[in-house]
Amino acid sequence: MVQSYATLQVTEPQPHMVQVTLNRPEIANAMNTQMGLDLLDLFHAIGGAPGRQRCIVLTGAGGRAFCAGGDLKERNGMTDQQWQDQHLIFERAIRAIINCPVPIIAAVNGAAYAGGMEIALCADFIYAAEHARFALTEVTLGIMPGAGGTQTLPRAVGARRAKEILLTGRPFSAQQGFEWGMVNRVCTAETLLADALETAATIAGNAPISTRQIKQSVNYGLNMDLASGMMFEIEAYNRMVPTEDRREGISAFNEKRRPRFQGR
Repeated sequence: MVQSYATLQVTEPQPHMVQVTLNRPEIANAMNTQMGLDLLDLFHAIGGAPGRQRCIVLTGAGGRAFCAGGDLKERNGMTDQQWQDQHLIFERAIRAIINCPVPIIAAVNGAAYAGGMEIALCADFIYAAEHARFALTEVTLGIMPGAGGTQTLPRAVGARRAKEILLTGRPFSAQQGFEWGMVNRVCTAETLLADALETAATIAGNAPISTRQIKQSVNYGLNMDLASGMMFEIEAYNRMVPTEDRREGISAFNEKRRPRFQGR
């Protein structure tokens, strides 16, 4: 899958795997209106045909920043209506990323501030370079996170830690993010992308219907009581039983070979 966007680089490192690179390195990959539109279009397309892809790696161009948040130079002088119109685009883009049925790994290669951190939190999990820094700085600008940060962060680190991060606006390190459960792995800058792509390749090699159903079960089940979540899981499980991939997986195990999953 290779598509052309003004603010994104989209490549296919191997079949069924997509690397999405936020590509405005001259201004720390800050998100302007066009990037919001590009993200919305890309993830809407992926979500509309999830069987074509099996894993996505989301990263930033250059080594300085993953994404510095909203482009405040573009926002300077906006009317209230223009601000809200732009933010609606951002809201829709964030929902498209969160609702994407394909597993997403964020490879945070530098600063992930404000909306940039919120984009990273949309991923299913985060790998971060040792020098990466995170912050939700909106409170220092007279606004608040509006791209899911007040909802995704507490689910990652707990309510009390999240409130401290949100209410102070203080930056924190990749290692702190790891210790708090927000970051899955801290990598060297040199190996970050390779590590993320290696994990993506492992996910892409598994049964794609299974990985999508697992993601859906976790995401929806977290918002249910345990009994309802268990029932939801069984419905997702039963989706696997009549698939060719389920039969292929059992055959490959018994024949002592790697399975060849087709997503059917």
